[in-house]
Amino acid sequence: MNQIVALPEQVPVQWRQAPMTASDYQALSEAMRLLENPGLTAKLSNYIGMPVEKALAMLPQNLVKPVTLITRQALGRAMDAALLTLPAEYTAPSNRMGHKLLAGLSGALGGSFGIASLALELPLSATLMLRAIAAIAREHGEDLDDPRARLACMEVFALGGKSRSDDNSDVGYYAVRAFLSKTLEESAKHVMKKGLAKEGAPALVKFINAVSQRFSVQVSQKFALQSLPAIGAVSGATVNVVFVSHFQEMAQAHFTIRRLERIYGQDRIRHVWQSLETV
Repeated sequence: MNQIVALPEQVPVQWRQAPMTASDYQALSEAMRLLENPGLTAKLSNYIGMPVEKALAMLPQNLVKPVTLITRQALGRAMDAALLTLPAEYTAPSNRMGHKLLAGLSGALGGSFGIASLALELPLSATLMLRAIAAIAREHGEDLDDPRARLACMEVFALGGKSRSDDNSDVGYYAVRAFLSKTLEESAKHVMKKGLAKEGAPALVKFINAVSQRFSVQVSQKFALQSLPAIGAVSGATVNVVFVSHFQEMAQAHFTIRRLERIYGQDRIRHVWQSLETV
């Protein structure tokens, strides 16, 4: 039986009328831990046995721009293949290990043939990840018939990493959501009005560009590691498994937050989040 978590006295009276259960409070705390301390760079460094920064320094600068372009194109293709065409009644369970194994197979080729292999492998990996993310969304009660829920799946790719345009300060979870909120809402309205086709849809293009701006940072790290001659196919597969696992964790946390927001309200969850930051 769930206990009740007491809220601070300064919160609005109407919030105290529906106390948050201990299990929901713990779920929010765990989601915050994952989202604010994602550690993809540390995880990759640990598994490969070398700093990611060292691999990035060895990546020729003339490949940085192509990686960004490939990331943007991959997200667009993945959205077509895995998200916009996903049936609203999609009820398949979240087979997380299966997605990791498939991603590992595609990652075994990643980097083997340089930038060309990334252009082939990334759309496949992104599609697999989006399918996994959509399944996690459904587990948390998301209605995939709602364009906002589908685009929230894409939003996951923007979490857990800094954009090249960010300054040296950390960019938190709610800051990223605020950054994407306008284009997400415009994109959702377009989908509701025009259907799932994205041709000639500036709002959807802007949304994909905004997400890829952040996602390309992690893709660059992945590509840099897989391109190292010493990494090999086995470690290349490991990089992809770690990569997919990371975004599955981001999805789990993101849709936990959205589920709690539907129960308690967005403002209240944001308030409790801020109180957790001071603990």
